[in-house]
Amino acid sequence: MAPPHGEKSTGVKDAVDNRPISTIVFIIAMQTEALPLVNKFELTEDVDSVFPKGVPWVRFYGNYKGLAINIVCPGKDPALGVDAVGTVSASLVTYASIQALQPDLIINAGTAGGFAAKGASIGDVFISSEVAFHDRRIPIPVFDIYGVGSRKAFAAPNLLKELNLKVGKLSTGDSLDMSPMDEASIVSNDATIKDMEGAAVAYVADLLKVPVIFLKAVTDIVDGDKPTPEEFLQNLAAVTAALDLTATQVVDFISGKCLSEL
Repeated sequence: MAPPHGEKSTGVKDAVDNRPISTIVFIIAMQTEALPLVNKFELTEDVDSVFPKGVPWVRFYGNYKGLAINIVCPGKDPALGVDAVGTVSASLVTYASIQALQPDLIINAGTAGGFAAKGASIGDVFISSEVAFHDRRIPIPVFDIYGVGSRKAFAAPNLLKELNLKVGKLSTGDSLDMSPMDEASIVSNDATIKDMEGAAVAYVADLLKVPVIFLKAVTDIVDGDKPTPEEFLQNLAAVTAALDLTATQVVDFISGKCLSEL
């Protein structure tokens, strides 16, 4: 991760860059998105949780091709029983996962809305080059920059070349719909895709100096004709399958490599 606006970052130490990656944490908002990967990697649910007692966060863990794989989901809201999507839960589970599991790399994988005007189509899987918020409007000098919270994702040029993935900027907000003000911010962010977690994961990982890769699969076209909720639910299962295939290819590529080789 790198700080925004040209500030110099110490980044991840060279010694870490040149050590084979051993532990990966996937942060995935919805268990529907996560379960195909849990099955693919033959992971086990952690019943003796590494997380604080009483939280709904769910961890699946195991070993795959020499890597310790963890998939962490915020779980279900205790009162309403729906997936605890959004930036607050994403921030909490990212922080807790880094503290408990000390990963070499985080992969934030999930679904996203895409913009046809920027070349996105249903089922496309993007790797994000940069992330920012589109709904933190603080019209005071410098606070406005903080609100946008633009951060670069971990650069993985060899991974990109190997898998031939689409690349685009990711914009994050806590609403599934898009208000006119959100839309203006998304345009300002030059985003191709929008989600509800990415920039929050980036913020925490940047604080704790853990590199992050963002994999986002397009379930709905934000600037299309169909209502977003309807299109999202209609495409969720098929697009999740595409996401999980790509995530598996990413892990296969990472196996045996150092951060500097990605």
